[in-house]
Amino acid sequence: MKTPTKRITADDLRKLPKAKVNELFAHLGPAKVDELQHDWKFWGRDAQFPPTDNDWNTWLINAGRGFGKTRCGAEWVRQQVKLGHKRIACVASTNSDIERVMVKGESGFLSVCWKHDKDNKGKHMGFPEWSPTKRSLTWANGAKVEFYSAEEPERLRGPQFSAAWCDELAAWNKDIDTWQMLQFCLRLGKHPRVCVTTTPKPTKLMRELLKNPKTVVTSGSTFDNAANLADTYLVAVKEQYEGTRIGRQELYAEVLEEAEGALWTSETLDAASIKHEDVPDLTRIVVALDPAVTANAESDMTGIVVAGLDINGIAYVLGDYTDKLSPQGWAEKAIRLYHQYEADRIVAEVNQGGDMVKLTIHNIDDSVPYKAVRASRGKYARAEPISAFYERGLVKHVANPPDGASLNELETQMRTWEPLGRIGSPDRLDACVWALTELCLGGYSKPKLTLAYSSAKGLSK
Repeated sequence: MKTPTKRITADDLRKLPKAKVNELFAHLGPAKVDELQHDWKFWGRDAQFPPTDNDWNTWLINAGRGFGKTRCGAEWVRQQVKLGHKRIACVASTNSDIERVMVKGESGFLSVCWKHDKDNKGKHMGFPEWSPTKRSLTWANGAKVEFYSAEEPERLRGPQFSAAWCDELAAWNKDIDTWQMLQFCLRLGKHPRVCVTTTPKPTKLMRELLKNPKTVVTSGSTFDNAANLADTYLVAVKEQYEGTRIGRQELYAEVLEEAEGALWTSETLDAASIKHEDVPDLTRIVVALDPAVTANAESDMTGIVVAGLDINGIAYVLGDYTDKLSPQGWAEKAIRLYHQYEADRIVAEVNQGGDMVKLTIHNIDDSVPYKAVRASRGKYARAEPISAFYERGLVKHVANPPDGASLNELETQMRTWEPLGRIGSPDRLDACVWALTELCLGGYSKPKLTLAYSSAKGLSK
């Protein structure tokens, strides 16, 4: 029996003296060197190639920052084109990520594809033509890749594909809706498959995929790709994040569940999930602010959460609009949300900003009802009674906010916040706690019955 020939890779060349490498490349000639530059079998690491087992539907590359996930996704799609697939979908987190990362990024399609590319039958397929208006790539052999944003799941109604690449799935705002719409599209060919590339977060969708027997998981760390990353970067991130929860997640790709002593568990938050279509009429709605008082690169995020209360005393967290904003920016956003949701008032923590918070809001719109709240107890003491409402089933989370104000980041913060840990200012969590404190413990005596949430559905973020 013939012994299989070992694949020669770029890693093998790195072990050779520079003079020997130069000699090898000189021997190859310019045409072969050009071909080698675009040969993924040469450049890729074993962990960057798809499973050889045929019994899978989803290849989940769950890896740290800088692992080479984007290159994996682009090269996998390129290979599907070589295999004869004609209709392929690519889904990015946002519209801007389509062109910036998937198409024109350093590891995107326009970087990995080659003008002399041939399919697996030896026929010329060449370099793809990018159409920004149609958001598509087209090859000479008729293969077409269409791009979609996870912010717009409804755009996936109608088209059909034989394969798909989903990038940074754990960061999708409308992850469940988009994933479900995509599954309905995968109906061409004998065995439609999906490649997912993402840095992990403990979202509900991620946990479901990890448990699915038809998912094959590839895991890896930032340091697996050290040969292609700056030494200064590797040293810096290791010094700053080694041993921390964020380092375990972002560098080593651990799917972190709740922290030890966390007030909210995955089970509790999953049980609280509800579709926005099922939210009843609400008697109260508030916009809660945990404002940043500075506006520079080192400033904290401003926590902005909208929540409501129904006539039965059930609270609903409707959307998380947390963002890095100037005082003018967060005031404008809070006021816009107040009107959008027909809220009762804006509730804002003033420990840092004091009277400035009220003045900033009322300088824009002095008709907005405003309530200042001041933290006189620690975060744990404020959060603990709110967590008890969750345990009693008295708080619901909208799983699919219609304007993309996903609660994924908030829920991650709730699961992983450690009262004695390094995270001193959980912005989203603080805003959520203030909103629910006002609704569940505020004692608003004469609630007005409103259809505010129904009228707010579908408005832009």
